[in-house]
Amino acid sequence: MRSVIRLFHDRVDAGRRLANELRSYEDRPEVIVLALPRGGVPVGFEVTSALHAPLDVFVVRKLGLPWHEELAMGAIATSSSGTVRVLDEELLRTARVTDVDLERVTATERTELERREHLYRGNRPFPDVTGKTVILVDDGLATGSTMRAAVAALRQESPGRIVVAVPVAALETCNAFRDIADETICAETPEPFTAVGQWYENFSPTTDEEVHELLERHARQLRVPSTDVAGTQ
Repeated sequence: MRSVIRLFHDRVDAGRRLANELRSYEDRPEVIVLALPRGGVPVGFEVTSALHAPLDVFVVRKLGLPWHEELAMGAIATSSSGTVRVLDEELLRTARVTDVDLERVTATERTELERREHLYRGNRPFPDVTGKTVILVDDGLATGSTMRAAVAALRQESPGRIVVAVPVAALETCNAFRDIADETICAETPEPFTAVGQWYENFSPTTDEEVHELLERHARQLRVPSTDVAGTQ
């Protein structure tokens, strides 16, 4: 553990530095990278470029408190088996979130999740990850609620191994994932940790257009026809 780190310039820099931590997975045919959009996609693109692995998205939506949306009370994710919801039961109790409030937030985020699934994947099915080594990538972990939902949903797809990989994370959160994923790689775990964006010089939001463009670029690299990429005609 290092208490002082060199800031990531942006998500591209973060992805390249994370890829160095994942070199043992380079050129392995059973490996697939699933990036959490939006911010995880630029990171995942650099990881797949270095590892020569397929890239796809795994759409997850945070469930924020009704009166404090940035504070996650849980998250939802979808797989071929349906929607999985992971909740922070302790926070729900202490914040006195009602069932009505929870279901209202869940419904809103499910609608947005479905919108993004269609936008990013189009008519392409969720990739078959049965028996594969799946590397789940995001731009960082704070509470880890969205990544927990991703892992829970992915387990239903029967992968051979789940690797959670991020450029930066809160140490406590990173350690907690060692009991959730088969392997957890956090390139940096600085302390004190306040927010993921604190460790980036440029943490500007990733847009839907950028996600789409990166998926197209990856498809071209793999010599996949552009008609197979979400959103193209």
